[in-house]
Amino acid sequence: MKKIIILLPIYNDWESLLKVLNEIDSVIKDIQKYEFECIIVNDSSTIETPKIIKPKNFNSLKIITMKENRGHARCNAFGLRYINLNETYDYVIVMDSDGEDRPVEIRSLINKISEKPETSVVAKRIKRSEGLIFQTLYHTHKLITFIFTGKKINFGNYSCLTKKDVNILYDKASLWSSFSGSVKKHLTILNEVDSIRGLRYFGPSKMSLFNLAIHSFSIIAVFKYTVFLRSTFMIIILSFLTKALGLFAITFQVLIVFFNLLIFIISMRENEKEFIKSNENILDEITH
Repeated sequence: MKKIIILLPIYNDWESLLKVLNEIDSVIKDIQKYEFECIIVNDSSTIETPKIIKPKNFNSLKIITMKENRGHARCNAFGLRYINLNETYDYVIVMDSDGEDRPVEIRSLINKISEKPETSVVAKRIKRSEGLIFQTLYHTHKLITFIFTGKKINFGNYSCLTKKDVNILYDKASLWSSFSGSVKKHLTILNEVDSIRGLRYFGPSKMSLFNLAIHSFSIIAVFKYTVFLRSTFMIIILSFLTKALGLFAITFQVLIVFFNLLIFIISMRENEKEFIKSNENILDEITH
């Protein structure tokens, strides 16, 4: 029987996590040919961990508590590295623990994996639940990403990765900064399932406009050399059009240079040494 490990990062939002675990349990009880385990990465929550009882359809549930808060993306990076080095498994499902990644869609991920067992699956966002301003900025982010990287990235963390692909990703420095960017860069073949972005179960979204900007730049920074090359061509072309476009061409060139500077700064988040030593941030591990 194939084993699937579900990876869930958590910071303080225990109420949502408990509901997510119950919903996952309801979904997987009808799924045959797979056994399920769950690893929760507690990102140094400031709220005391409640009593968590292992859902009956999980073989095991492990909570890894970190000494220092490192952020959502780095919890996922640590989790994948930890699983690859310490666990036996066939697949890893990466998902948020607040309800925005809908547990019901686990069934779609597994159905697709069953069709093509050797190919990882990502949850392609076809509908989002945020307001108009946020959605407009999100689509702008996707357009800018495509222009400067040539990559269409229409998925987030929600995915089901094969063991082979986790083994490709687990030591990549870019994973420490951006999950989706790393997946797109290093995994050449991916399957997709349609996904609807759910609403948080409790409390407002933690994705502020500032965090959205950091998230966007982190994805683009994974492809920084492509960005620098494309930007160079853009600046050269604009230099030939200066007479025709005047101030517009010069302004656009300055913006491109500034954009590349931001990408360079954000790319410094890809700290390979810190990533490799992330296991030293473990405070304790509890298995249920």
